[in-house]
Amino acid sequence: MTYPWGHNRRYNDFPTYFRNRFKERVQKVSIDAGFTCPNRDGKVGTGGCAYCNNKTFQPTYCQLEESVTQQIEKGVAFFSKKYKSMQYLAYFQAYSNTYGPIEVLQNLYSEALKHPKVIGLVIATRPDCLTNEVLDLLEEFAKDWYVMVEFGVESCNDETLERINRGHDFAAAERAIIETSKRGIHNCAHMILGLPGESRDEILDQARILSKLPVENLKLHQLQIHKGTRLEHDFENKPEEFQLYTAEEYVDLVVDYLELLSPKIIVERFISQAPPQLLIAPKWGLKNFEFVAKVEKRLAERDTWQGRKV
Repeated sequence: MTYPWGHNRRYNDFPTYFRNRFKERVQKVSIDAGFTCPNRDGKVGTGGCAYCNNKTFQPTYCQLEESVTQQIEKGVAFFSKKYKSMQYLAYFQAYSNTYGPIEVLQNLYSEALKHPKVIGLVIATRPDCLTNEVLDLLEEFAKDWYVMVEFGVESCNDETLERINRGHDFAAAERAIIETSKRGIHNCAHMILGLPGESRDEILDQARILSKLPVENLKLHQLQIHKGTRLEHDFENKPEEFQLYTAEEYVDLVVDYLELLSPKIIVERFISQAPPQLLIAPKWGLKNFEFVAKVEKRLAERDTWQGRKV
C-alpha cells in the first residue's frame, strides 16, 4: 500500500523525505555557538526549564571554545568515517539560537553556510525568541538555502508549560509556527510526551492540535528525568506525580498519537537518548533505530498508519 506521503512505510518519516529531497545522505552537524536562554539570564526567568540539562544532547565534537567553522570541520570528519558521500546541515543546537543581536546571528549563520559541504541551517530555539527582525533574516537565508527552525514547544497545555517553568504559553508556539510557515522557512515542533500532570487523553489531543497548525516536521521525546534538573528533585520527592512509561507502553502511545496526526507532518524522531551517566529514569536501554523498529512492528500488527483517524 502506498500512503499519502508517497511510499509504503506506515508513517511519514524524516529520513525518506530527506533522501527524496536531496538525493544524497544529509547529516546534521551540531554547533554550540555560545548562546544562552531568556529563561536562564533573567529576562524571562532563571534556572531554565525544569527538565533541561544541556549536556544530555551535546556531541563530543561540539566544543564552545572552538569557532563555528572548526566545529563543523570536526563534525564532518566524525561522520565522514561512516559515509564518504554526504552533505551537511549546520545545526545550531545548544540553548536558544535566535536569542542575540541580529548582527551576531547573521555572522554566525553566514560563517556556517560558507563551508563547502553545508547546504543549510537547522536552528533550535524557543518560540518566544523569534522577533520580526529575526524572521526577516531567516527569510532572506531561506531564499538560497534550506533553513529549518526547531521550536521547543513541549506541550500544548499552558498549565503544564507553567509547571515545567517554560516561561511562555502555547500561543507563542502557535505564532512562531504560523510565521515561519508564511515566510517559507521550514519548521519543526519538539514535544515531550508524559510531562507531569498530563493525562493520556491530553497527550493524544496534542496530536489533533498540532495537526491544525502548519507544522512541517515533528520531534517526539519521552519524558526523561536527568541529573542536575529540577525534575530530578521533584521526582525524588513526589514520584507518584510522574507517569514514566515502559518502552512497550510508550510504543502504544506513539502509535495512538500517529493515528491522530496529520499525514502531512513529517516525523523526525520518537525518542531521545541521554548519556547513561546523566539519566535517572526511565532506563530502556534502546537505541533510536531499535525503538523505530518496535513502532513499525506495532503499526503493522494493528494494521494502522499515521493519520488513519484524522
